Amino acid sequence: MSRICFWGNRWLGMAMLFVISCLLSCPAMAQGNDPVIMTVNGKPVLRSEFEYSYNKNNAEGVIDKKTVDEYVDLFINYKLKVEAALDAHLDTMVSFKQEFATYRDQQVLPSFVTDEGMLAEAHAVYDNTKKAIGPQGLIMPAHILLLLKQNASKEEERTARERIDSIYQALLNGADFAEMAKKVSQDPGSARQGGLLPWIQPGQTVKEFEDAAYALQKGEMSKPVQSPFGFHIILMKDRKQLEPFEELKDDIMKFLEARNASEHVARNAVDEMVAKSNGALTRERIMEERTNELSAKDPELKNLIREYYEGLLLYEISNRTVWDKAAKDDAGLAAYFKKNKKKYKWDEPRYKGIAYHVKEQGDVKAVKNSVKGLSFDKWADRLRTTFNKDSVIRIRVEKGLFKKGDHALIDKMVFKKDTTVNEVKGYPIDAVYGKLLKKGPEEYEDVRSLVTSDYQEMLEKEWVAELRKRYPVTVDRQVLSTVNKH
Repeated sequence: MSRICFWGNRWLGMAMLFVISCLLSCPAMAQGNDPVIMTVNGKPVLRSEFEYSYNKNNAEGVIDKKTVDEYVDLFINYKLKVEAALDAHLDTMVSFKQEFATYRDQQVLPSFVTDEGMLAEAHAVYDNTKKAIGPQGLIMPAHILLLLKQNASKEEERTARERIDSIYQALLNGADFAEMAKKVSQDPGSARQGGLLPWIQPGQTVKEFEDAAYALQKGEMSKPVQSPFGFHIILMKDRKQLEPFEELKDDIMKFLEARNASEHVARNAVDEMVAKSNGALTRERIMEERTNELSAKDPELKNLIREYYEGLLLYEISNRTVWDKAAKDDAGLAAYFKKNKKKYKWDEPRYKGIAYHVKEQGDVKAVKNSVKGLSFDKWADRLRTTFNKDSVIRIRVEKGLFKKGDHALIDKMVFKKDTTVNEVKGYPIDAVYGKLLKKGPEEYEDVRSLVTSDYQEMLEKEWVAELRKRYPVTVDRQVLSTVNKH
């Protein structure tokens, strides 16, 4: 600072002009670093957004990669659909808000986690544990268990009691507890450890075992004790009070990390901010402000959150306008099929019908009579209610549109192929019923999935064409040429 004083007014004035020119040029420089690549419905799209979308959808492993020029139209269509969703106010739906908030919170909540918050959570875990343990402290018992089911007969209980008593006598006479546990205990987990159990606190075991164990001092052994599991002999290996917090701190922190407790800590931090604001802040406002703050610093996060937001809108508007609409528009599907029937012709015949298996010869004709005259889509319900009601299964049926090679029985009886048909156990009589379609499907239901897909594609094209008329789009080709080249 002292050097500036010696420069005099002339140099100071030049320095101020330089600073001012820098300040004035900053917005232009920022825009130059991330210029507008297009506008959609008057809304600017920055080059960084387009690059993010393009690079993500044309990364390594993507089969149908696009050039930048090829991708432009796909991206514009995407943004147009988002505009349509916004115009339809789909972003105001409760379901949309909830789903978006859930995703956003997953991305943003970790920023509320602090070392102080995690330490406070660790103290809370320690204090609750210490309170649960109480003055009785922790015990480390070993035991020998002879299992006895709770509905055991008196004879079974007497036998088990005599056996545990004999084990107890052997221990009193000097038998090694650990070796005895390995040989006779029916608790396999602890038996391998000589009967040793981990540290136990009050409330962790059944009352009968806990009362007997806590009555023992270190080194003492109980008489046989009966619990809902059977008979135990308990040896108290050690007792202690809970160690001070500082000794357990690292273990508690690892425990919290393994249980993903940071999310709980973050939510508590947000709730505390709301409480301290005295009504000035809501949880949603805090999350929005933190999202904006983090997005300004982290372009990747900004892109991820925007992508999810727009993706939810795109799904909902596309489902309403194209996918679900087409799937449920039976009249539209039928009309589309009728107009484009030649498109669905096939090279080899299909058999539209059923292959079925019955127990009695009379049911062969009965099956045919039950569905005769019905539309094909109603056959399954009629057969089920007529022959397989009340949990009594009289027939086995496979229904469909079969080509040669799809079904052995159809191959043999319809296509006259020399093939082996495996008998359906309990249903020795085989039969088929239906019709052979030689040139192609007779109605759209025969190829519904194909017709639906094509109908959706038609609706999609019509929708996009309408959106391009409704919303103006401009593309800066000069900026477009700099994508991934700056």
